[in-house]
Amino acid sequence: MEAYTDFARVYDTFMDDTPYEEWCDYLVGLLEKYRKGDITLTASAASCDSVGRNDNDTYVTKENLQQECNTILDLGCGTGTLTELLARRGYDMIGVDNAQEMLQIAMDKRDRSGLDILYLLQDMRSFELYGAVGAVVSVCDCVNYLLQEEDVVQTFRLVNNYLLPDGVFIFDFNTVYKYEVVIGDTTIAENREQCSFIWDNYYHEEEQINEYDLTVFVREDDKADTYRRFQEIHYQRGYHLEQMRDYLRQAGLKFVEAIDADTHGEVTDTSERIYVVARSEKSGR
Repeated sequence: MEAYTDFARVYDTFMDDTPYEEWCDYLVGLLEKYRKGDITLTASAASCDSVGRNDNDTYVTKENLQQECNTILDLGCGTGTLTELLARRGYDMIGVDNAQEMLQIAMDKRDRSGLDILYLLQDMRSFELYGAVGAVVSVCDCVNYLLQEEDVVQTFRLVNNYLLPDGVFIFDFNTVYKYEVVIGDTTIAENREQCSFIWDNYYHEEEQINEYDLTVFVREDDKADTYRRFQEIHYQRGYHLEQMRDYLRQAGLKFVEAIDADTHGEVTDTSERIYVVARSEKSGR
């Protein structure tokens, strides 16, 4: 059973109390803190129109490089809410997601807003870009959908591959503590005027995987008392910070900082979601 198919239709409804604006403000603050906005050029390069040659043996201009620095990849962009907020902050945005129904909603938003955002239907474990980017962000549990350690490392390697030298990678993840202690084996329900959901959680301790069975009831547009019922099953794996640090190291990325996503303070044993900031250590052009 695929995730984020029918659920895409009501995803934004159930996420309407999510503080996307606050998330965006905080991410922009981290980007401004850690991202190098100016390109450092050698004296000889600064005096001409080109910086150097890329892998295709064509010249990379300073203008191209500056544009790449301002480009951010939103990996696992979903319906594009955060992608649009970052675009309104002046970043050139690329959104990647493997759920076609979610991405279609993002593209519909783009059509209404007129923002210049490139959306790509791709798996985060095998995504391909047309050029390098200055930063990558991946929030709202995206990494937790990677259930195998090798998938996390492969995704991080691709991030490192497409980041410019000193480029910044910011992602979040739900911890083992959250799944095991806070939401594991619980039921969450919510009732809205047009739709309702029942979310049953089942925590599998040995695999550290949280299974949640989602049942959604959506009112039919032309029948006030008729609801359509559908189900989806989602799987997310909890991780420890030490594991993430090791995966970053394996991918060639440098760990910079970890932050409790709820308190914006120090990570503790009871942190439920953690922000991680990492940096590419590749040599410059």
